[in-house]
Amino acid sequence: MLYRDFGRTGVKISALGFGGMRLPMVDRDGTSYVDEDIAVPLIHRAFEKGVNYIDTAYGYCNGKSEITIGKAIKGWRDRISLSTKLPMWLVEKKDDYRRLLDEQLKKLDTDRIDFYHFHGLDKGSFENTVLKLNLLDEAVKARDEGLIGHISFSTHENSENIKYIIDTAGIFESMLCQYNLLDRASEEALAYAHEKGLGTVIMGPVGGGRLGVPSKAIQSLVPGGVKTTAEIALRFVLTNPNVSCALSGMSSIQMLDENVETASNPNLLSQKEIELINEAMEENRRLSELYCTGCNYCMPCPAGVNIPLNFRLMNYHRVYNLTDYAKGEYSKIGSNDWMPGKPAHECLECGACEPKCPQKIEIRRQLKETAKALNL
Repeated sequence: MLYRDFGRTGVKISALGFGGMRLPMVDRDGTSYVDEDIAVPLIHRAFEKGVNYIDTAYGYCNGKSEITIGKAIKGWRDRISLSTKLPMWLVEKKDDYRRLLDEQLKKLDTDRIDFYHFHGLDKGSFENTVLKLNLLDEAVKARDEGLIGHISFSTHENSENIKYIIDTAGIFESMLCQYNLLDRASEEALAYAHEKGLGTVIMGPVGGGRLGVPSKAIQSLVPGGVKTTAEIALRFVLTNPNVSCALSGMSSIQMLDENVETASNPNLLSQKEIELINEAMEENRRLSELYCTGCNYCMPCPAGVNIPLNFRLMNYHRVYNLTDYAKGEYSKIGSNDWMPGKPAHECLECGACEPKCPQKIEIRRQLKETAKALNL
C-alpha cells in the first residue's frame, strides 16, 4: 500500500480508503441490515492489507454503517483513522452539534472521531447553519476536548464555492469531494485545498459504479492496457498530485483485493497517458453534447418522460461504452428520488419537447433509439 501526507495534519494516509456507504446488506423481516458476518471480516482484511482510513456517516446503510464500523475497528483503533460526518439536515440549533456528535461516538463505540465532517456542505448550509449557529466554535471545542481530531467537510459544491468555504472558515483540515474520469469539476478546488494545506479525499473515484463495469473504450485509453475499467479510474484519480486518498465503497473480497493492488502500484499514469486520456475524454464530452447538453429546456414532458436523464444514460452507452451500467440504471428510472420521471419507452411522441431544444435534437427519434438500446 502506498501512503501520502494528509495535508498538514501530520497523518500518513493510505492511498486507498474504505468507504462505509456500500457495506453488504441483508433483508430481515422487510428491513435491510448490514451483513456483519461479511462486512466486519472484509474491513479487517482491508486493514491487514494496509488501508488505514475508513469513512462512514450518520445515515449510511439505513443508519447502521457507524454501528458496524464501530465493531470492526475494535483492536485496530490506534492504527487507523476514523472518519464520519455531522448530519447537517438534523441540525436546527447550536446544541445539536454536540448532541449528534455524542450519539455518533456511542454508535461507533469510541472515545474520538479522527476526522469529523460537516456533511454535504454547500454555500447555503455553510452560511445559514454553520456560520449562523456558530458551529465552527463547537467544532473547535470538541477538538480541544479530544472528541474529534480534525475539523473537516464533505461537499458536492462547485470549485468557486468550495474555495469560499475554505477561506471563510479558515480552520478546515481536510475535505471530501467527488472526482473521477467522468466528473472532473472539482479539479480546481482540489488544487486549491492542497495548496492551503488540507488533506483531500475523493469519493466516487469509479463514478458511483459507472466505471466499475467493463468498457473497452475507456480501458484502451492506456496504451499499456489495464485489467479493468475500475483500475484506470482509480489510477487516474491517484495520479493527481492534489489527491491524498481515494475512497472506495467495497462490498466484496475481490473488489477489495483489486483496489488494493491498484493503490499499491507505484507506477502511476505517465504524463503522456494523462494527456491521451484528457484528449479522449474531452472528445467524448463534445460528442455527448451533440446528443444532449443537459440544459433541461425540453422539460417538463407532458408524458412525464425524464428526457435529460434518458439521454445521459444513452451517452454512457453510446459515447463511453458503459452499456451494462446504462441498462441497469435505465431499469431504475422512476423507482426512487434519484431517478425521477419515466423511461424513454413511455414517450407518447407528442413532439412538445422538440421546439424547445436549442440543439435542435430530434428528441422523439433519439428516445426511440434509447429505448431500443437500453430497455431490457
